[in-house]
Order: sequence, then C-alpha cells, then structure tokens
Amino acid sequence: MDINSITGLLIISLKSTVIYIFIVFAIRLFGKKELAQLSVIDLVFILLISNAVQNAMVGTDSSVAGGIAAASGLFIVNYVFKYLLKKFPKFSDAVQGHAVLLIYKGKVLHQNCDHALFTMDELKAAVREHGIEKIEDVDLAVLEVDGNVSIVSNDYQQKTSRKRRGHRMIQKST
Repeated sequence: MDINSITGLLIISLKSTVIYIFIVFAIRLFGKKELAQLSVIDLVFILLISNAVQNAMVGTDSSVAGGIAAASGLFIVNYVFKYLLKKFPKFSDAVQGHAVLLIYKGKVLHQNCDHALFTMDELKAAVREHGIEKIEDVDLAVLEVDGNVSIVSNDYQQKTSRKRRGHRMIQKST
C-alpha cells in the first residue's frame, strides 16, 4: 500500500468522524423524544440520512478498505463519545440533555411538554402505556434522556419505566 492509499483511507475515516459528530448534534437539536419511538416517518428519515451522508464519507471509494476505514472512524469516535459522556457530566448534558418533568402531582407542565415537543395525545398515550387511566392519577411523569417516559403514581409508591415502541398499524380482520 502506498502513502496515497493510506492518506485516502485516513481522509475517509476523518470525514466519517465529522459526519458522526454532526448527526449526533443534529439529533440532539431536534429532540430526544424521537429516540425511543420510531414511526414510519422516522425510519424513512434515518434511511435517507444514512444514504445522504454516505457519499460525503467515502466519496467514490467503494472498496472494502474504504468501507473499513469509514466504519473504523465511526467505531473510534463512538467509543470516544461514550468515554467522554461517562467522564464529563457537562459534556453529557450538552450532548444528551437532561430529564424533563412532564407531569407533577397530576398537573401537566405544558411549558415543559412544549419544550420537549411532546403533544397531549402522546402524553396521554404514555400514561396509558403505564396502566394509568387519567393524568390526574400520575404523581410524576418524566421524559428521560433516552426518550422513554417514566411514571410514578399511587402516592409515589409505584414507579414504571417502559421502553416506548414505534406505532404499529392495526389491521382489521375481515
């Protein structure tokens, strides 16, 4: 392998790293709610983003070495990010944000919901997913940093945290 080949692979790895960092901050900017639940629109978005940035990472190099260089860059920057998130709480807050209180003592905190881009329908669905009928019966509802909603109810005695799933189509049987 000559120096130009090595340089080209390092450039692919560097470009992949830059794209990774951009995507992490773009997802952070547009909200954590999207992380825990993937609708059809979200899935299509992710597929199109990956296709859109592919050429920016590898350019015209479709070789195995180019793919390995891109993947290596992504693995390395992912490892570094996870290390930094664990080691530096302020960096973690900047990248991941912090939990957002959505309901307190049965009262919806509309300003927090608006900030988190959480609709009333989504909030009601999250409450129902935890087996609670009415918002008034919720002591605390928290949008966690991973996009899941945790609920505390029954005078702070029962805590549930469920992974949110994407919406499924319900088909009528004929």
